[in-house]
Amino acid sequence: MQIILTIIALLVVLGIVVFVHELGHFLAARWAGVRVDVFSIGFGPALCKWTDKRGTVWKLSCLPLGGYVSIYGQEDMFNRKKFAELPADKKRGHYLSAPSWKQFIIIGAGVAMNFILAWLIYTSLFMFQPRLVGNSQLPVIGQVIQESVAFNAGVRAGDTIVRIDDEKISNWGDLIIAKELASNRDADVLLVRGDKLVNVKLAPAERWGMVADGSKRADPARQNIFQALYSGARKTYYESKTLVVVLKQIVTGERSSKQLGSFITIAQYSGAAMLAGFFTFLSLIALLSVNLGVINLLPLPVLDGGYLTILIIEGITRRKLQGRGMEIAIILGWVFILGLFALTMWNDLARVFGWN
Repeated sequence: MQIILTIIALLVVLGIVVFVHELGHFLAARWAGVRVDVFSIGFGPALCKWTDKRGTVWKLSCLPLGGYVSIYGQEDMFNRKKFAELPADKKRGHYLSAPSWKQFIIIGAGVAMNFILAWLIYTSLFMFQPRLVGNSQLPVIGQVIQESVAFNAGVRAGDTIVRIDDEKISNWGDLIIAKELASNRDADVLLVRGDKLVNVKLAPAERWGMVADGSKRADPARQNIFQALYSGARKTYYESKTLVVVLKQIVTGERSSKQLGSFITIAQYSGAAMLAGFFTFLSLIALLSVNLGVINLLPLPVLDGGYLTILIIEGITRRKLQGRGMEIAIILGWVFILGLFALTMWNDLARVFGWN
């Protein structure tokens, strides 16, 4: 029963975040006058499908671990000679018939929809279940480990952290995020000690050596719609920025790539979140939607970020990127994606079966 629930939770989570992402591409293409041939949730043979009045085939496919929108002529962006040779009636609704700025919107709309979804979910949580998104542990220090980075910098028990660099700290969760954002540089920390403000610098370290005062907690209050919209946007921004920092640290070797997980990890978290309740499940959907948005912005030729980068370069240089070089870049992009998929699968299988 637990396995069935986990599978159902995984399919629901992936189905929502993928559908919203692809819906962004679809709506933007329709707005730009570009034809959409296929809208598919999943890959492989269709389990069911129907065709709308504008000719788009909507499919639910047998491998529901992703999805895609097939936009008419998008594959010709690196073979413009083929587009130029098309008769006039075949160019109608073609991706390359849209100006570059509209192409940019079509590509970027999927990521934008993922961030909007996360923002709306976080907004609703700040309004109805703030405990899930608002950390109740106040940033009051209960203990400082002897000879730690914090101890040597002059931090003392009883201090309250109010700012790290340019980030305001209102709870312990903000502190953790700000520490991640500080990465491998010294962090400027502003403390309140009694009636005084104290500035210290904390050097980069795995742990700063500060322990929260567990007695200093505040139950986050429900927010009105305007407060929640701001808090939801701020939460979306922080989650995005944190993921960027984590990815950077993995690339530079500051963080182990073993922390990366595949859909097995997503399934386990999804099942646990579904058991924990509706709002907890929603918070996971928001987090995964942010992750999908950020990852798709990576400048790899096979991801949205790669195509956006190409459009930006073409706009600056006034030259169209095409030919054998772009074909090789796309192949290398696919090799990277498949290698990353293999790595995350290996990490999950090693964790599940206890392989070293």
